[in-house]
Amino acid sequence: MNDPKIIVALDYPDAQSALDLVARLEPALCRLKVGKELFVTAGPQLLEKFMQRGFEIFLDLKFNDIPNTTAQACKAAAALGVWMVNVHALGGRKMMEAAREAVANTAHRPKLVAVTVLTSMAQQDLSELGIAATPAELVLRLAKLAYASGLDGVVCSAQEAAMLRQHTGKEFCLVTPGIRPADSDANDQSRIMTPRAALEHGASYLVIGRPITQAVDPLRALQNIAKEIEGLE
Repeated sequence: MNDPKIIVALDYPDAQSALDLVARLEPALCRLKVGKELFVTAGPQLLEKFMQRGFEIFLDLKFNDIPNTTAQACKAAAALGVWMVNVHALGGRKMMEAAREAVANTAHRPKLVAVTVLTSMAQQDLSELGIAATPAELVLRLAKLAYASGLDGVVCSAQEAAMLRQHTGKEFCLVTPGIRPADSDANDQSRIMTPRAALEHGASYLVIGRPITQAVDPLRALQNIAKEIEGLE
């Protein structure tokens, strides 16, 4: 079964821009991530268009609410036929367990993962929130909670992947944003890593945006990254 490791982040403000980019990509090489801005703008109809082209979708809405509300949102996402959906681990065990139970018996059960610490956040950001833990310590604590709550994996920095593998095992899914090829700018990401290094450190899937979406030739950029990680699991 084809299992592309690259997830292209469609961080666009409108449907047409996203469709134009996706028309230049290949579903055999990547999946697509749709976040809040694009989903609020274009809705489920855009997801259907992507899936008709053969792409699997990571619906990145980071649900974080009371358990029942989050559970119903995850169930609705599953009904759309998405491949993956996420919640915030900071929502706690009851919320994550409710979300897991909500998607467990759906016709197309998506992978359910939890966001640990956003890759844009550094030590100072946590300190301002009154959190004494380092980003790595908080990531580990939240990942363990997600694992104990029966989720399929977490979203984390690739820099924490090796550490998390020691505590969660091989099957736990580690989705890693902040991936930048060696010749790319860091932009607004604080904790970054190259695609090959991320997989070598234990990442399961690589979320990559601007190095592909803003490339002169997006397909060539995607192909180059796919070639770089070829043979790595």
